Amino acid sequence: MTGGPLPRALHPGAWWLWALGLAVAASRTTNPLLLALLLAVAGYVVVRRRTDAPWALSFRMYLIFGAVIVVMRVLFRVVFGGGQGETILFTLPEIPLPDAAAGIRLLGPVAAEEVLGGFYDGLQLATMVICLGAANALANPKRMLKAVPGALYEVGTSVVVALTVAPQLVESVGRVRRARRLRGARDKGRRALRGILIPVLEDALSRSLALAAAMASRGYGRTGDAPPRARLAVGVLVIGGLLGIAAGLYGVLDSSAPRHLGLPLLLAGTGAAVAGLVLGGRRVRRSSYRPDRWRAGELVTAGSGLAAAALMYLSTRVDPADLYPSLTPLAWPEVPALPMLAVLAGLLPAHLAPPPPLPRPREAVA
Repeated sequence: MTGGPLPRALHPGAWWLWALGLAVAASRTTNPLLLALLLAVAGYVVVRRRTDAPWALSFRMYLIFGAVIVVMRVLFRVVFGGGQGETILFTLPEIPLPDAAAGIRLLGPVAAEEVLGGFYDGLQLATMVICLGAANALANPKRMLKAVPGALYEVGTSVVVALTVAPQLVESVGRVRRARRLRGARDKGRRALRGILIPVLEDALSRSLALAAAMASRGYGRTGDAPPRARLAVGVLVIGGLLGIAAGLYGVLDSSAPRHLGLPLLLAGTGAAVAGLVLGGRRVRRSSYRPDRWRAGELVTAGSGLAAAALMYLSTRVDPADLYPSLTPLAWPEVPALPMLAVLAGLLPAHLAPPPPLPRPREAVA
């Protein structure tokens, strides 16, 4: 027997806080070495802690989407004037444009500085998307509904039903393909697509509607009575708080933004949103069977993501030069100690968080 934590399902909010922390850390640097290390950390944690649930299979899709983002950003720099630099890699035939499009150049010489700039920007955005995809692969969307505040319970019910469509599609595709193989179907191309697409969509839609009906029969999404003034106050607080959070996050993530647009506005928006959610939650009374508790594993997981974001933010204040590799002149990126520690902090859930519960063995059919 090992001395590690017992297998259990981790609170989905902990996984989302961990992933958001890694995404914030990725937003503070364009260093390809640090971003590649962040991708490795997210992928390693997903491999170590994901289950065999349908939503756990979506991480590969996010990896493909991230690769598409990088390729598109590089192609955009090549097509729309990639010659701003001293190191010319090759020259493409330039397409002349009318005078109305002055300042825009199609094709022409392609410089290494512009290509690397597009690669760095695309890799940064792809890393942020993949970190959020890691949360989708690790967090159970149905259990996340338990943690939704009462004021957002109706919206959370709709979101959960919508989130189940993609996992149901993955399961339905596998079932339909197995059924076709058992029937001896060997069609390919359009004929095979016609025989797979309609049954898959019908099966996924039917299962999502069945889930919605089951949730409605158990009281999910019911609303309570509230006076118009209370609803107006809740709406103003929640919407105003969310706008304040959005503006505050922009101020925190953008180092060139004014300081009053960052942390103060973020705290004020969070306070207003929390007040609105508390007031709105009073009109929704609900109970939950075996509610999810925050224990040591959840605290370690959420704390590791927040620590990664905090250490990377501190690195931008201490020595931001290595976080943004120089393009003019070209310089090989370096990895300083503090950002490396920030990235490695995200590895803690892979070893300290409880492993996922073992899948139930299928009963043998006589």
